[in-house]
Amino acid sequence: MKHVAYLIPTLDRIGGAEQQVILLASGLAKKGWRVSVIALSGTGGNAKERLQSVGIHFSSLHMRKGLADLRGWIRLSRWMKFNRPDVVHAHLPHASLLARWSRIAAPVRVLIDTIHSPARGGFARKFAYRISGFLPDVVTAVSRAARETWLRSGMVNEAKLSIIPNGVDLDYWKSDRKACDAMRQELGLSDEFLWLAVGRLDPVKDHATLLRAFSKLPANARLVIVGEGPLRSQLNDLVKALALGDRVLFPGFQIDVLRWMRAADGFVLSSQWEGLPIALLEASACELPAVITDIPGAREVLSSVPCTPVAAVGNADSLAASMNTVMRLPKKDRSEIGRRLRGSVVERFSLDVVLNRWEELYGTLLESNPQPSRFGGTRSARDRILQLQ
Repeated sequence: MKHVAYLIPTLDRIGGAEQQVILLASGLAKKGWRVSVIALSGTGGNAKERLQSVGIHFSSLHMRKGLADLRGWIRLSRWMKFNRPDVVHAHLPHASLLARWSRIAAPVRVLIDTIHSPARGGFARKFAYRISGFLPDVVTAVSRAARETWLRSGMVNEAKLSIIPNGVDLDYWKSDRKACDAMRQELGLSDEFLWLAVGRLDPVKDHATLLRAFSKLPANARLVIVGEGPLRSQLNDLVKALALGDRVLFPGFQIDVLRWMRAADGFVLSSQWEGLPIALLEASACELPAVITDIPGAREVLSSVPCTPVAAVGNADSLAASMNTVMRLPKKDRSEIGRRLRGSVVERFSLDVVLNRWEELYGTLLESNPQPSRFGGTRSARDRILQLQ
């Protein structure tokens, strides 16, 4: 039984990358892989129980000072030497850099790290990636948008870089008329148009521009922003300043986002940048017509549905105009857009398709690297991988 170990900074806070790790780990466990998930810090929260329920081992390195915590490096090296995973797959920069340099002390057959965002960080991170580029066998990016920015910065080598997108569990993320009616009744909605935004309350999501845009919409519009983060109080103050009253709801972090997806009439993404926005994928799988800002990661999701309105980044008037365009569409037209969006997700981002691609990549690398090593694989192995694109 092949053993894959996923390394992630934490699972105490769940974002797009964390969701993907949980999905990949659970999916491969069901396919017969031995799977471990290692967090650099935290306790694992609710995700720990979810993983353990399907036979996945979870552990935390309990690092308290980021990469400066030497105890975490020692613990990971000991764990790798004792458990001898065939594949170590790291997600997000801190986990990726820890996995890269730990390989020298604890050799593995395959080391992969995944880029989830176009954000590259500061000089220290760029330098660390450049000087450790010889250590992973392959670096993957979730989208072309993420790939291109890291390539241009010189942080990754094009010969080692592959694209495998995020995946969506289509058996879970789907519309349901009865569930929609029940949730709307719970919210006290009848004919109001309900907009949904999902994401951490963080500057990059630009919820402030979204609120300013929403203030320009007709009175029958409602907005729910699902998520938690450092801007919560500022956004609440902005709601009051814009006199939006009870038209805007902040329910905080929600484990069950699906019920909000099913209740909504439209999805809105106001981000300044994204890698490959999972919330947008999930909304599309639920057949929600969407409005997005003009960023590569979001356009990549909706490229096959060109009628989706696109707004200028950080421009409240443009975003309001796009949202108004969707609200004015007849319901049958919105439904048709929703069906086309789901069809696109089924074809390009199905979790089953993505899992198969990961299995194929792991298998190709393992075949090329029969023994543990301290450095990345050969050029011939990478050439074979690129042929899988």
